[in-house]
Amino acid sequence: MKPLSTVASAVKASTTLMIDSKAKQMKADGLDVVGFGAGEPDFNTPDNIQEAGIAAIREGKTRYTPAAGIVPLRQAIADSLKRDLGVDYDYTQIVVSSGAKHNLYITLSVLINPGDEVILPAPFWLSYDEMVRMVGGVTVIVNAPESQNFKITAQQLEAAITPRTKAFILNNPSNPTGMLYSREELEALAAVCVKHDLYIISDEIYFKLLYDGRTFTSVAALGEEVKERTILINGVSKSYAMTGWRIGYAAAPANIAKVMSNFLSHSTGSASTISQWAAVEAFNGPQDTVEAMRKVFEERRNYIVQRMNSIDGVSCIEPEGAFYVMMNIEQLKGRTLGGTLIETSDDFAMAFLEKELVAVVPCTGFGAPDFVRWTYATSMENIKEGLDRLERFLKA
Repeated sequence: MKPLSTVASAVKASTTLMIDSKAKQMKADGLDVVGFGAGEPDFNTPDNIQEAGIAAIREGKTRYTPAAGIVPLRQAIADSLKRDLGVDYDYTQIVVSSGAKHNLYITLSVLINPGDEVILPAPFWLSYDEMVRMVGGVTVIVNAPESQNFKITAQQLEAAITPRTKAFILNNPSNPTGMLYSREELEALAAVCVKHDLYIISDEIYFKLLYDGRTFTSVAALGEEVKERTILINGVSKSYAMTGWRIGYAAAPANIAKVMSNFLSHSTGSASTISQWAAVEAFNGPQDTVEAMRKVFEERRNYIVQRMNSIDGVSCIEPEGAFYVMMNIEQLKGRTLGGTLIETSDDFAMAFLEKELVAVVPCTGFGAPDFVRWTYATSMENIKEGLDRLERFLKA
């Protein structure tokens, strides 16, 4: 038989989903697995949003929509961007698709030609790197160590630019680190992008999940020169506990939004009609559930950080947003735990899962081989149990 696509064959499986899948299979087999893998709120979708989806079905809102989404949803998104971030977009500049991940892929497909370089700060969400390569681009990784709070500087960004650089991916707050770029830090990065005429792909999916009274600045709010080069990526999955509804969006300059819409029309077509109407309610309805969830996440963050830093052999810095914490395992390298010699975070994660039935995500694929990611989008009971098992695992 003739060979498969070299591009598709080079795509690696998601480490996050692999660990999550293995943990779920172990749980299905009757094992008492505690999961800290996939970043998915453990709350149900708020009742008013559920009811809007049910109403859409009953009212026959089940047919195809325009590729870029229904107008009421695109307008609701534009209104929310003005209300929450202070940025003005016409509804025609909003492109809805089947999740923020899908919008990222469509954005890269529209912007990147074969050989174009995309600058990606590390640690990074592992799908960014894969998606850049899937569209023929070249990822240029810039390391942001823990000593820099996992954030790159404008000087690092500038040093990575070549004549082939096309775009810069910014994830703020970050998955996997939970760290937040301040307005001043964003201004410095944006100035470099304007100077070199780079696109900014700004994934802001966690912007409503901030702690300690912090405020969020969207890079698109820094001025017209920045906004005209920026594609904002967001969605309803994290803030509204709607991961399975699969609704994400991009806000972009009009010419880019049009091409994205054309691309969608010949690939997946529109996102689920029912989910779109539910998302209208998410944006237009009461927002108190978002704040209620944020407060719970903050309580969990406080506990997991304090407890993790009290355990010998591991440490973490306090995340400022999202719902992840990066556990440093550098001191464990070279030790044998659970019968496994720990040389990488992959070794640690697999040994921890098999010995103590705790699923965490190794960050080798995130550009941070000395770290594992825990999510605190799970119950306090699970967090306490997982950390109890970690203490036992490290003492064995």
